[in-house]
Amino acid sequence: LIQVTNLARCMRSLQEKGIWIYGAAGEATNSIYDCQFSGGVAIAMGAEGKGLRRLTREHCDKLIKLPMAGSVTSLNVSVATGICLFEVVRQRT
Repeated sequence: LIQVTNLARCMRSLQEKGIWIYGAAGEATNSIYDCQFSGGVAIAMGAEGKGLRRLTREHCDKLIKLPMAGSVTSLNVSVATGICLFEVVRQRT
């Protein structure tokens, strides 16, 4: 977890270092379970309710979604982050 002054600049810097940035977004077409989380990975999470800001979304290499079942349409950001991080760790072990 990091806090930066200029997120877009930080994201470009990470990408220049070979880090692939995934943005968690409900409108994404790619499921988190279809992604290969190898190498350097960063995951951008949006605010609860509003999601990722437009500029942040545009700087992501790929947008991913968490598949939802039943009438659930979204999760709070802490739960969604935990699921994303678990999937990265699961793939690497």
